[in-house]
Amino acid sequence: MDDLPDQLVWDILSRVKKTVDKNSASLACKRIYELDNEQRQSMRVGCGLDPANQALTSLCNRFPNLAKVEITYSGWMSKLGKQLDDQGLVILANNCPSLTDLTLSYCTFITDVGLRHLASCSKLSALKLNFTPRITGCGILSLVVGCKNLTILHLIRCLNVTSVEWLEYIGKLETLEDLSIKNCRALGEGDLIKLGSSWRKLKRLQFEVDANYRYMKVYDRLAVDRWQKQWIPCESMLELSLVNCIISPGRGLACMLGKCKNLEKIHLDMCVGVRDCDIIGLAKKSSNLRSISLRVPSDFSLPLLMNNPLRLTDESLKALAQNCSMLESVRISFSDGEFPSFSSFTQNGILNLIQMCPIRELALDHVYSFNDVGMEALCSAHYLETLELVRCQEISDEGLQLVGQFPRLCILRLKKCLGVTDDGLYPLAGTDKLDFLAVEDCPQISERGVQGAARSVSFRQDLSWMY
Repeated sequence: MDDLPDQLVWDILSRVKKTVDKNSASLACKRIYELDNEQRQSMRVGCGLDPANQALTSLCNRFPNLAKVEITYSGWMSKLGKQLDDQGLVILANNCPSLTDLTLSYCTFITDVGLRHLASCSKLSALKLNFTPRITGCGILSLVVGCKNLTILHLIRCLNVTSVEWLEYIGKLETLEDLSIKNCRALGEGDLIKLGSSWRKLKRLQFEVDANYRYMKVYDRLAVDRWQKQWIPCESMLELSLVNCIISPGRGLACMLGKCKNLEKIHLDMCVGVRDCDIIGLAKKSSNLRSISLRVPSDFSLPLLMNNPLRLTDESLKALAQNCSMLESVRISFSDGEFPSFSSFTQNGILNLIQMCPIRELALDHVYSFNDVGMEALCSAHYLETLELVRCQEISDEGLQLVGQFPRLCILRLKKCLGVTDDGLYPLAGTDKLDFLAVEDCPQISERGVQGAARSVSFRQDLSWMY
């Protein structure tokens, strides 16, 4: 090893992906130990830091070129020692000049004071905070003022972060490309308008309202009325995920659905107020769409919707089929088994989409309209490689037995399907048709029934959901 040039040793070490293997290799000799210290650019630590600040200081001194640091205290208890506090962030700021990516998870001792210290990390471009309850909007503001190269910001369950000025400030910087706000109770849909001109560069947006507060937010019209209809420059958006949001006609988030001309992936989960015209507008504008996931709420009696009843029908699927020729992944789910009489995707609408688009992945959850006839139609789905059926109770063994005739299907997942038994899987035994089969919580399928039905099988049986 002593005769090998440094560059070659670095190349060898770079091929070692697991941290435990890197640590073992560094113990082989002093030279590898020193070169590994110089090369190591990422580190993930947590409950094992004890005492926290001293241990972090030692690690930062050992690895002077750290660019990505993740500190997570998932599963932490007081007996494991004191958590990293604000002084720990001072250590990072002073000892990691190359820091570009920082993740803090379950760091309950960190406050706004600690974030202010991070403002001196001029190279920081990605910050992810997951359940840091003492952080407020003031701390976020002080950080974004100093870190003007921030392109990725994720806030998850940061319960005390309000909108205040930080959203407006980061909007003026026009650097943000990836924004994720999930279950931050003090932030609502109306606050997103404060991003201003930053919408122009935003490529990925995830916004999720706390499910426990969803109905409260529906009754509180202030979050919607605050954001009137206006032009939103979101042409750069590639991925959009909205969960438990209010889509009010002509306002707020509804304004952007028909303007994302480069959108490739969209996920709408329990978003109240989505209508056919929203999906049709999206389909006509987003010709590059490759993936769509729709989870439709079943509560249509909310006051917000009385004058604008939800009309999400096959017209939406028709528009997707006609305009999105690159669509590869489709996931359709209903929140429960009760379909409203005036609004529902039908089996014909789903099959029309399959026939007109190169769908490689199809997932149906609680879609009772999909039955054995639909399974028979999938025999002509020339691109379908992955099929997931969850709580599709109208599918029987007769339909399941047709899987062997699907041209390219190689992955099948069945979950909580009551109408299928071992007999439905029997024709697949020994055929090597499927690469992978997963069966979960289907009461009439046994572990013995899945054996041999695919090259690799996964079986789990928990029937508590039935009672």
